[in-house]
Amino acid sequence: MATSFPSGDTALPHILISNDDGYLAPGLLALVNAIRPLGRITVIAPEQNHSGASNSLTLSRPLSIHRIAGGERDGFVFINGTPTDCVHIAMTGYLDHRPDLVVSGINQGENMGEDVLYSGTVAAAVEGVMFGVPGIAFSQTDRGWARIDDAAQAAHDIVKQMLSHPMPKHPQQADGIATLLNVNIPNRPYEELKRWRVTRLGNRHHSQPVVVQNNPRGDKIYWIGAAGDAKDASSGTDFHAINEGCISITPMQLDLTDHARQKAMAADGWNRD
Repeated sequence: MATSFPSGDTALPHILISNDDGYLAPGLLALVNAIRPLGRITVIAPEQNHSGASNSLTLSRPLSIHRIAGGERDGFVFINGTPTDCVHIAMTGYLDHRPDLVVSGINQGENMGEDVLYSGTVAAAVEGVMFGVPGIAFSQTDRGWARIDDAAQAAHDIVKQMLSHPMPKHPQQADGIATLLNVNIPNRPYEELKRWRVTRLGNRHHSQPVVVQNNPRGDKIYWIGAAGDAKDASSGTDFHAINEGCISITPMQLDLTDHARQKAMAADGWNRD
């Protein structure tokens, strides 16, 4: 069974940290170091980069768990699976007790608009929520890890806010579905990361075309094209907040039902006996 990093106070909340860039990613290490004072930390992350893995579980083979001994990542646990695998295994038997919070990231690159449907970073937080544990997914908007320690300090502030001011249950969710937050942080100095905005998801134009190349044998190979530019970056969206230099905090939910269309279809005779 897993053990958490010592914090000096067993009364502190237990925080499970994962990511999708892999256990060696600078964003994960920075996040762990920043929020370590806030609780008892357990790190379970993928062995390799799983960007774009979404909520996939590995069902075709068994998974292996390894613990790092020594160095700046001492105690980190890594799994040869996806971000969802990591949190799922933690919740279903690896941990002695379920954590109080799941934190994922810090991702290299933004997760805004439709990105959240593909993101392994978001998926790790979602998996926690599926087990009744609040989840926060952190992403830094620009790639390259510039000012990652500043982003991690901002993430610390948000986690501290979450722990000190637990969110009430949604008034329309009597079963008390746990809170899910998607946070995007600009690559800026910490002093410029004091402005937070609670946002909704914007949306993007269609993705760029695939990039077609030939392999050494002359066969065509295909690289997935870049994400589309922002289509809806209006006031109140995650894109708009980032463009204004603010941190974007988007509350999300797991219910993908289109309730308005459900009612319209029922009224239009789609229900049959």
